[in-house]
Amino acid sequence: MAIEEPHTESDLSDRDWENARVSSAWFESESQDAELQALNSELSQWTDKSDTKRHLHRYRDGSTIDWLYEESLERERKHRLRSQRGARSILLPTLDTMKMWLVIVATGIGVGVTGAWLDVLVKWLGDIREGRCSYGFFYNQVACCSGLDPGEICTEWQTWSEWFRIRSILGQSLLQSFVYMALAVVFAGSAAILVQSYAPYAFHTGIPEIKAILGGYVLDAFLSPWTLLIKGLGLALSVASGLSLGKEGPLVHVACCMAYSLSGFFHQLRHNEARKRKLLAAAAVAGVSVAFGSPLGGVLFGLEELETFSNENDVIWRGFVTSVIAAVSLQYVDPFGTSKLVLFQVTSGSDTWRGFELVPWLFLGVIGGILGSVLIKLNVAAAVYRRNSILHEWPVLEVIGVSAVTAAISYLVVFLRVQSSELVANLFQECDANRGDYHGLCNPVAMWRNIFLLLLTAVVKIGLTAWTFGMMVPAGIFLPTIAIGASLGRAVGLLTQGLYRARPTSWVFSSCPPDPTVRCISPGFYAVIGASAMLGGVTRMTISLVVIVFELTGALSHVLPIMISVMVSKWVGDAFGEGGIYSAWIAMRRYPWLPSVEYRDKGGIAAHVMKPLEELVVIENHGCNLKDLNALVKTHRFHGFPVVQDGQLLGYVIRDKLGVFLESHLIGDDDSNRLERPCSFLHIGSDRSDTLNLSSILETSVLQLRQEVPQELVVNMFQKLSLRHILFTQSGKLKGMMTKTDVVSFLNAHFPHAAALAVPPGQMPYS
Repeated sequence: MAIEEPHTESDLSDRDWENARVSSAWFESESQDAELQALNSELSQWTDKSDTKRHLHRYRDGSTIDWLYEESLERERKHRLRSQRGARSILLPTLDTMKMWLVIVATGIGVGVTGAWLDVLVKWLGDIREGRCSYGFFYNQVACCSGLDPGEICTEWQTWSEWFRIRSILGQSLLQSFVYMALAVVFAGSAAILVQSYAPYAFHTGIPEIKAILGGYVLDAFLSPWTLLIKGLGLALSVASGLSLGKEGPLVHVACCMAYSLSGFFHQLRHNEARKRKLLAAAAVAGVSVAFGSPLGGVLFGLEELETFSNENDVIWRGFVTSVIAAVSLQYVDPFGTSKLVLFQVTSGSDTWRGFELVPWLFLGVIGGILGSVLIKLNVAAAVYRRNSILHEWPVLEVIGVSAVTAAISYLVVFLRVQSSELVANLFQECDANRGDYHGLCNPVAMWRNIFLLLLTAVVKIGLTAWTFGMMVPAGIFLPTIAIGASLGRAVGLLTQGLYRARPTSWVFSSCPPDPTVRCISPGFYAVIGASAMLGGVTRMTISLVVIVFELTGALSHVLPIMISVMVSKWVGDAFGEGGIYSAWIAMRRYPWLPSVEYRDKGGIAAHVMKPLEELVVIENHGCNLKDLNALVKTHRFHGFPVVQDGQLLGYVIRDKLGVFLESHLIGDDDSNRLERPCSFLHIGSDRSDTLNLSSILETSVLQLRQEVPQELVVNMFQKLSLRHILFTQSGKLKGMMTKTDVVSFLNAHFPHAAALAVPPGQMPYS
């Protein structure tokens, strides 16, 4: 077999399964008056026994689960719970369901509180790079200056030069820049050291891995408690350092780690792969809900980007509940002190928009699609260069160096100096005399200077984001992408407003109100359009992105322009290359994840892409013995082997199932003659008592197709049936085979850097 699919741990033989069922027969008691606690204990013990078939050998990291097998065991387990006698048929399923909901509620509350804690910590760490509160070191600037009237100057917040009472301008500049850059290096370096030393899986965003896990990939080390702790702490440090990254995407990883840790209290949740993924899907939704204050957008994100819900109403319902609970917890903590979930509320004097504004908005959509594709290509090129250069051996030094360069550049540009969240919040705001003018954005005399600085900010952030997203620190790409788009959008808004001021009587602006005191053009909303377009060009999200943006900004009256910009940016981005930033990283990591996009074969058939019989490792039934099978299992690491006799297909045997069978018959046996014992995968008669019967370990359901079937049909079957392999036969004779890994490689063949960052199963990302 030329293509190796990550192997999965398999089940016991049918005879062993019957023994496991007999061993749990004690549960068929006729007692009807057991206490609730006793029932709960019985449920756990019964589940442990009934899962013996599943868990004698667990899935290893790097393998994929057998969806059909897992779901069949889950259906059987539920049937056994409901088929108990008397009150147990009601109480046991209820207790089983309560455990799932208990973890869901706890996850929602935990994610909401954790998200609020991260917001407070990031704000405080970011503010102390520029100064401190005079009456309390642990107050951030907002808390220190709370209670002031609009327009009133805050004297309690002092810069470091004011705190040390330095009078000279040169001394002030040197001290401020030194503290700003020194703390940036300390924060970023500390995050990198924590990740490298304690939890290498805590780096990056985590969304590509979550998508692969929800699709059946096994990577339990990615969800460990240590990863949760380091991801949260490292995320706060890396964002506060001023690196061009965000905390929104990584919160999905944090939420899934939290749900995985909480599920550990219930054995049947942790070790039930199908139920575990339903739980992780709900947790991922809660992560998006907290990240953007967007409970509905989180549900749609899970539906569109994570592709977790399919037709399972119970999964989408759990995700909805978790999202709401997480959002309520976030609002209860109220980390922003606004008593609102809206992070970047848009304040506009008018809820109407004019027809001529479609032209600059369409322009922003086109620019968002183009620059989104450019950012993806730059990021992929940076990741490949990092892997193949000396930087791969010194990830912490890379982080320190990039943070120093980022801090030095950012300190020189006023719009780069502040945190990305603060920049976006100010770019989304409209000019208001009661709120003050953010660095002269409302000054018509400084229009061209502001346009230049905004464009410079966008260009610099594209370069910094492309390099930073992939370093050994927790990093998200949502917020820097929003900041890039908001800068471009505000610049276009200022330019459009400048044209209106220069030619207010032009026919183009005839729809504007005649009263010059009434606002006609809102540059702040242009920033929202630019952010939507840029985010759409990078992630290729559509429906969920629109909902997230209007929940993020509260701009419900301008949903249609947001939809138009997202639609255009996706069309333009797809013209330069299909798939967003997460699809690119999945392809580079070579995760066995199949996108749900429709595939067209252009007349190709399965024979053109399958692995022919000559390249497969098969088991020849005629003349096989235990010694040959044992050598085969130890030599090859394939997921399984087709079994043939004189070219005729007999079935398919899972490697691990075969290994378990061999261990049970060879353990403690030193007789070499026993190794020569013949075996057969066919049913044998009583006259062949010396031949070992292996027919029971053959897979009960193996999909067989003719090699002339269209490639499109094969891909669709892998996508919709969650298959791991398909055998191709003709007149009963084996002709070839395709695995899920083959299909993934086939679909990613157009991507020039596919598998460029792949690591062997079990190794860390930076090993």
